Amino acid sequence: MSSSKKSPLLWVVHLSVLLIVVLWTLPTAGLLISSFRDKNQLATSGWWTALTTSTQNVVYRAPDASAQVEKDGKFVISGNVLENRGGVVSAWGTSPMKPAEFAPGGSATLRDGSTLTVQADGSFALVSDKTIEPGRGQRIAFTAEIPPRFTTENYKEVLTAEGIGSSFINSLTVAIPSTVIPILVAAFAAYALAWMKFPGRALLIALVVGLLVVPLQMSLIPLLKFYNGVGGYFGVPSKTYLGIWLAHTGFGLPLAIYLLRNYMAGLPREIMESARVDGASDFEIFIKIILPLSFPALASFAIFQFLWTWNDLLVAMVFLGTGNEELVLTGRLVNLLGSRGGNWEILTASAFITIIVPLLVFFTLQRFLVRGLLAGSVKGG
Repeated sequence: MSSSKKSPLLWVVHLSVLLIVVLWTLPTAGLLISSFRDKNQLATSGWWTALTTSTQNVVYRAPDASAQVEKDGKFVISGNVLENRGGVVSAWGTSPMKPAEFAPGGSATLRDGSTLTVQADGSFALVSDKTIEPGRGQRIAFTAEIPPRFTTENYKEVLTAEGIGSSFINSLTVAIPSTVIPILVAAFAAYALAWMKFPGRALLIALVVGLLVVPLQMSLIPLLKFYNGVGGYFGVPSKTYLGIWLAHTGFGLPLAIYLLRNYMAGLPREIMESARVDGASDFEIFIKIILPLSFPALASFAIFQFLWTWNDLLVAMVFLGTGNEELVLTGRLVNLLGSRGGNWEILTASAFITIIVPLLVFFTLQRFLVRGLLAGSVKGG
């Protein structure tokens, strides 16, 4: 069999990988497209229709009687039903139940004797021979062909919101130490559990594995009470960055120790034995040999831990508070959305803003991850 011919199984693998990549990136692509769409179009159609003209049924309420003006002995209320949507009116009506009752340019006589006319460009005129009585404005239901419209207003609204800058700094202040501290502690613990013999080592490993299944929500309140008790004894305020750093460290350590210990235990034993023969201590072996070889595992955990701490809201609310000065970025965006979360344009833009930093961290550490894999090879003397 010629080596130039690829096995059918290889083609299946390639197509499967391609399919997984497409399915994995499709939601992110949709989120990015939606974040630049006009908010009116975003609320009525999916992102996959972003490049096509969409048909929308809209109910518009004309200004009330206070907007009437007198022209040539008649009283007129005018405006444009399309407002800032753009597009063309294809049909209209005086009731939401009949949005295609009249063609553009047609006129309808209302109950009070006034005449309503709507043009294809969206302009309308409500004309009456007598003064229009006070009351709610006339409803105009219409069907419009709206062309695709993209804007950066969604991002401007989010980025210029009050407190966004300080919340961004708060999230960085929480995420960076909450990623570095667990790695430093877990690396030492993983080396000890992997290569140092001492009584109770197996029990400690079993304890670490058991801590992996402890629900975070179940331990939040006991941990907070414990921290407040100890902090009160030493005069440390309850709502500080120190508290949330320690909390994220505690929640991240079991997984970090488990991953790093398994990785370090798989490193060649001959390297450590050679180093000990040369008189190296455990600390020197750990610093000069284990850490460089374990960089791929360290980078992998750093990615997961940073993603977790950056996107966290629950732990930040419990240990840091919800005050205006302490609120992290996720909390600020939740407040910006409102209680009902109906502002889709804010939701899409803010969601993409929050993933920019994790994406930068991922691609940066991925580069170091590959470098760590290449640097981890052992050269013979």
